[in-house]
Amino acid sequence: MRVVFVHGACVKDGSWWWHPTAELLAEQDVASVAPLLPSCGESGEPVGAEGPGLSADVAAVRAVLMASDEPTVVVAHSYGGIIAAEAAAGVDSVRHLLLISSYLPEVGESLSTFGGEAPAPFLEVDPEGGTFTVRADDLVGTFLQDCGPELQREALEKIARQSVAVLQQPVETAAWHHIDTTYLVCAEDRGTPADRQREFARRAGRVVELDTGHHPFLSQPAAVRDLIVSL
Repeated sequence: MRVVFVHGACVKDGSWWWHPTAELLAEQDVASVAPLLPSCGESGEPVGAEGPGLSADVAAVRAVLMASDEPTVVVAHSYGGIIAAEAAAGVDSVRHLLLISSYLPEVGESLSTFGGEAPAPFLEVDPEGGTFTVRADDLVGTFLQDCGPELQREALEKIARQSVAVLQQPVETAAWHHIDTTYLVCAEDRGTPADRQREFARRAGRVVELDTGHHPFLSQPAAVRDLIVSL
């Protein structure tokens, strides 16, 4: 088995975000990879209103999925669930989707479908530049309150500006209709409240809850490892 991790919005260096869990998986001979997302500037292309959007992220993740026929679990976080819904569709090697504080979009739905009319208070949007990001002052208190100070400090260096194009672009397929799917509700999440996650999770085949913040793969990596291995 291998694991393909898909990180969320407004961050870069996906392998860092997943590394505590990935290292524990490696101890059990489970390989993992975290594809680079162009919309977050990880491909080197300039981001912005005309920059790489959802379709570019889908292509990047799908290329990694198609590169091996080894049985694969896709673990998608937050915005990553939007990507996985399309990228994993029709890929025979994908045996399970694990969505963490994330979304299961129907065909035609986009990231904006799951948000409010106004941007969340922890986001900063630059309409002229065509990008958005998470406010540095809100990152720790909203998303990393249950992580240690070293991880919190390092995470502040991993914030990225992302193309606003990803907000409105709809998915063209919904892989979770055809692939076994588990939803991990993060009960102490201050960014996506648990009651909203539970609503999203109704579309999944199985639901698990942990008393964690938005990034359990950083704060409780052993629990996330155990869940992945169980799949």
